[in-house]
Amino acid sequence: MKKLYLILVFTTFIESTNTLFSQINHPLISPACTLQQTVGLTEITIAYHKPGARGRKIFGSLVPFQRIWRVGANESTKISFSDSVFIKGQLLPKGTYALYAIPDSQQWEVIFHHNLSHWGDGRKQYRPEEDALRITTTPDTQFYHSEDLQLYFENISFEKANLVIHWEHTKVSIPIAFQTQTKMLKEITYQVKNNPTADTYYQSGRYLKEAGLLPAIAKEYLIQANALHPNKYYIHRVWAEVEGQLKNYKKAIELAKISAQLAEKEGKDEFVRMNERSIQKWEELLTKQQ
Repeated sequence: MKKLYLILVFTTFIESTNTLFSQINHPLISPACTLQQTVGLTEITIAYHKPGARGRKIFGSLVPFQRIWRVGANESTKISFSDSVFIKGQLLPKGTYALYAIPDSQQWEVIFHHNLSHWGDGRKQYRPEEDALRITTTPDTQFYHSEDLQLYFENISFEKANLVIHWEHTKVSIPIAFQTQTKMLKEITYQVKNNPTADTYYQSGRYLKEAGLLPAIAKEYLIQANALHPNKYYIHRVWAEVEGQLKNYKKAIELAKISAQLAEKEGKDEFVRMNERSIQKWEELLTKQQ
């Protein structure tokens, strides 16, 4: 009986100890980080763990040269694209990939990998045949110091962006191209034919203006938008900018003045100021043109 009692006491102690330890949710020294970025019409998500330098030399030491690295800490870094993209001219279909790199002093290989199950860099399980895409790029090793690993996007436009890996004094830029223009022109053609509202014409003209495409067609869309929905400061504003792109500066000034007056009535001070700056610029260009 005494033996049975001791067994019960010991079992209870073990169970209590396991419960105690299972309740500890300790912070990670390399905390999880999620980056979400929209470029054009494409949604990009990067999930990684962010290590710090903490006085250590990083590349060529903590992260050895010529060996695969997970571009982060803990589990492998994941990157997702909602649409197919081009990485340095190579097609990468939409989907989720493990992001790896093989650093070196003069050149990096950056890898988008199909297998998402590896822990860390998957060194023993990693198979090159499971790569979706590899590119090479030249690192900038004289960049300003970043204590923590940073992944971010810069030089963003409708069609392009650079994915940046930045840690310590090293910066690596990965150029990515997006198929925004192709998708938008197809959508505009469809909507103008099947849903020819004032907003359809305005949004179509605005996109073409912002993308620097087909200004003569953008102008026609904005004329249609104004005919269906007249006296709107924002339509006149975009129309004026398109006339500026076409170097019709006299017409651009006329439309900008109307836009400023309409904006002032609605208390849109920022549009008044934007139009005033544009009018000054176009007046100078008109003088040079004459």
